[in-house]
Amino acid sequence: MRIQDRLTPIMLALLVWGFAGALFGALFTGLHRILLVGGLHAWLALIAATTAAAMTTTAFYSAMPIALVGSMAGVLTSIGYLIISGYEIELLKLAELAGGIGLLAGGFYAWIIPGGSRPLAETIAGLIAGVLAGFILSLIVHLIDLGVFVLAAGVVALVGTLFELLDQAVIGWGRRWLPGLISAPLVAGLIAAIVGGGIWLLSGSAASGLDTRTETAIALVLADIPPGLLGGLCGGAITSVILELFGFHLEDQI
Repeated sequence: MRIQDRLTPIMLALLVWGFAGALFGALFTGLHRILLVGGLHAWLALIAATTAAAMTTTAFYSAMPIALVGSMAGVLTSIGYLIISGYEIELLKLAELAGGIGLLAGGFYAWIIPGGSRPLAETIAGLIAGVLAGFILSLIVHLIDLGVFVLAAGVVALVGTLFELLDQAVIGWGRRWLPGLISAPLVAGLIAAIVGGGIWLLSGSAASGLDTRTETAIALVLADIPPGLLGGLCGGAITSVILELFGFHLEDQI
């Protein structure tokens, strides 16, 4: 095999996994900080943030058109909510509304372009990988204090590896047991809810009249996102190269 033939899939995987890792890292660190500020136990916040970020990133990685439908639904719903509410923003209401509109948009997409259960199955694979990785990392963090950059890089590497190990088995299970009709709506609804939460965060950081506790929480979240994004980028890129060298054909999933 020529060197070029070997390097091409590695470079493609490095690029895609790097961007996916950056998305994962930024989302993970933001959610993790929000949950910590909200009073959730450290280990539970870590598992929840890892799981949510893993499911979201997996949806973008494996079902980009459906993820884009969910993103558009989340953005448009959030804009409408902000216009109507006059910047009186409630996170849960916005996320629920965006998720509901995402479900409808995903259902319309599934009606226009029928598909199988693969997107939902891979999102479930991301969920399982996220729970396992979050549990493992919670044990590690209990023993060793990790910075945001290292934590994001580690969680991306661990989730990515577990996802590749679980992916085919979960997809096979999904084809047998998951109805394809609900796949696109659920994935789009998840993405829309996450996008709505992100817009709540950005809108809250720009809004005036917030109480001191909320302003402090938003400032902490925004401070964590850059090192989390960079850590996720590095973790995803390095992990993709290692997996390719060990025989995982990541380019087949891109």
